[in-house]
Amino acid sequence: MTVSFADTNIFIRYLTNDDPAKGAKCREFFHGLRDGSRTATTSEAIVAEVVYVLESKGWYALPRERVRSLVEAVVLLQGWRLPDRPVYLRALELYAEHRIDFQDALAAAHYERGGMRSIVSYDRDFDKIAGVVREEP
Repeated sequence: MTVSFADTNIFIRYLTNDDPAKGAKCREFFHGLRDGSRTATTSEAIVAEVVYVLESKGWYALPRERVRSLVEAVVLLQGWRLPDRPVYLRALELYAEHRIDFQDALAAAHYERGGMRSIVSYDRDFDKIAGVVREEP
């Protein structure tokens, strides 16, 4: 079975339906992922950009919980081939619960999953997450 790569705009058209014609085509794509008749992958950068666009005041200005809910539902579709799916899901949880940037949430999720000693950073948002050890260089 051939695997497709999904770009940011496919997620956005599907999740917002801001362009009904493109939204309909994207719904077909995601329905294929839902029922398993299609397989696809994407990257961490794409997921981060989707979160950024959905939350940005210049774009859609959706609340964090709504962004989490929308992106989580899409990431859970069975047709995805996402080796880091648990990292994406944990990052979405940290992003919404601790009100931190999604990129920081991804870093923390990787930290937790990898059993690392610390996160080397000046960013104090990591201090909000229980169990994360932040150190400055």
